[in-house]
Parts: sequence; C-alpha cells; structure tokens
Amino acid sequence: MSTPETPLKPDFRTRAKTNDVPVARLIGFEAKEAADGRATVTLAGGPQHANPMGTLHGGILCDISDAAMGMAFASTLAPDESFTTIELKVNFFRPVWEARLRAEGRVVRRGSSIRCVACELTDERGRLLAKASSPCRALRGARAMGR
Repeated sequence: MSTPETPLKPDFRTRAKTNDVPVARLIGFEAKEAADGRATVTLAGGPQHANPMGTLHGGILCDISDAAMGMAFASTLAPDESFTTIELKVNFFRPVWEARLRAEGRVVRRGSSIRCVACELTDERGRLLAKASSPCRALRGARAMGR
C-alpha cells in the first residue's frame, strides 16, 4: 500500500529493462538484456568519460560492470526480493580512450542469501579491458521494502 511517506515506485527490474535509471542516463549506458543470471550493458565511451590523463575513467568502467552484475543478480530474484552489493572488485587490463564497451555480467554462484557475480568488459574488437567481481546479498521481507 502506498502512503505519502512511502509512495509506490516502479519495480527496479522494470526501470532497468526500460533503461529508466538515473545513473544510466547520466553516464550514457544501456541495458541490452537481463535474464537467467546474465546481463549485458553497453556504453559508447568517449572524451566525456575521460580522466585527467585522457583515458576512460576507471569509475566509468566500474559503473557499467556494476550495472551488468547487478542486473544479472536481479534476474535471479523473486518478485518480493531485492539485493545489495557487499563488495566490488575491478581489475583493469588495458587503457581505453574511445570504444564501444560491452559489460557482460553473470551469476557465478547462487547461495540462498549470498551470490557471487562476475563481469567481463570488452571493446568492439573483443579485447578484454577489465574483469569485475562482487558478492551480493539477497534481501527479503522488511529488508527488501523500499529498495
């Protein structure tokens, strides 16, 4: 039930599927698919994403990896569940200046509460740019409310 203090929001899965996510609009990434513990996010990386050295900022690579992993995780949840990230680790393998980036997230292990997700980030030539991993916790009941 919705009250003035707790208005009903569209389900996070719905927002992700329609790319109605504020950070996605801000950075410019798009969710391409999410189902069965897998998800893909793309981004046309360019000068607007550069760090002071001129290469794509690591935080941008982290953001799209995190989005792909989160969507992969979310695709395994029941309708009344939500989740939270516990930790996020990214290994960067090569610098990027401008590229069509593809982040492919997948659930690696699915426990009852803790699930491990991973992501490979590649460019349009299929070169591996970074790998990310994250444990996430499934939230149920009151803990999932309002998330």
